[in-house]
Amino acid sequence: MRSVSLVLFAAGLVCAQTPATTVFQVPRIAVLDFYGLHKVSENKVRQTLGAKEGDPLPASKGATEEKLDAISGVVESHLEAVCCEHGNPILYVGIEEKGAPHFELRDAPEGDAMLSDELSSTYRRFMDAVSAAARNGSTDEDLTEGHSRMADPTARAVQDMFPELARTHLEELRGVLRNSADEDQRAMAVYMIAYAPKKIDVLDDIQYALRDADPGVRSNATKAMIALMVLARNDSSQQLKIEPTWFIEMLNSLSWSDRNRAVQALQTLTDSGDPQVLQQLRERALPALIEMARWKILRHALPAYVLVGRIAGMSQEEIERAWNRGDREAVIVAATKKKR
Repeated sequence: MRSVSLVLFAAGLVCAQTPATTVFQVPRIAVLDFYGLHKVSENKVRQTLGAKEGDPLPASKGATEEKLDAISGVVESHLEAVCCEHGNPILYVGIEEKGAPHFELRDAPEGDAMLSDELSSTYRRFMDAVSAAARNGSTDEDLTEGHSRMADPTARAVQDMFPELARTHLEELRGVLRNSADEDQRAMAVYMIAYAPKKIDVLDDIQYALRDADPGVRSNATKAMIALMVLARNDSSQQLKIEPTWFIEMLNSLSWSDRNRAVQALQTLTDSGDPQVLQQLRERALPALIEMARWKILRHALPAYVLVGRIAGMSQEEIERAWNRGDREAVIVAATKKKR
């Protein structure tokens, strides 16, 4: 079943304020980029897409994906608009080809489990505080305790309530995560369960959420995993074992957001230079990482590029120097030779 949770804002309008009036403009594609293309030609996908840089976003996400799905050799496609380049969206076109690795998601549960008012109201307070913090540019966070503690004092004060709530409502949170048909409820549940005082007790719950049908749930689960990686690196007594396999498989997702989050997690996991993790990336993830390292938007390409450099055995200084001189291909070639 095709996911409908990530929606292009093609049918919407961008509102540009001028001193005299409000002008509405159709969003236009600033940058068009692709992933998953190995056998199917980019030209064929572009022709079928019927849009290029400077054109309006496709009017219908679903109808456009159906056209792309009909291309010979394509199993499924996914369009994702990401903000922003010079005020306009970046459009990523994901393709899953026949025979390509597949990131399997679970079907959404059909139960009616819901969080208590105490949990849901506290989470809403937190989200209101996060929105205010973002408007003020205060989005820094500390992950050293194995969960997020934001620099913004109002948001952090609510977060500091979550450990006790997670401890006393652990089974309720687990029940919602596994049995609620409401994706917002599941997203809240995995966010708060990550604050449980004993992190090893909820590692399996967070891992379970990595394959949830909803991207918002997967996003919160990945963020929670990154915080656990930081804790595991700083405190071996926690006995937390975070497997790179979970995120290597996510690199094959049709969702751009999944791939982006997976790379961020893998970058954190390889900060220590663990040779076994790097070997797994070299054997199982290099093609996907090279593809992402070549993306046109530099801030999107950088995390994958760093991982490619680490796979190549380069120091952080060597990786940075090559990036600064615009020589991504030299690092990619080095990683490819290392694999051989």
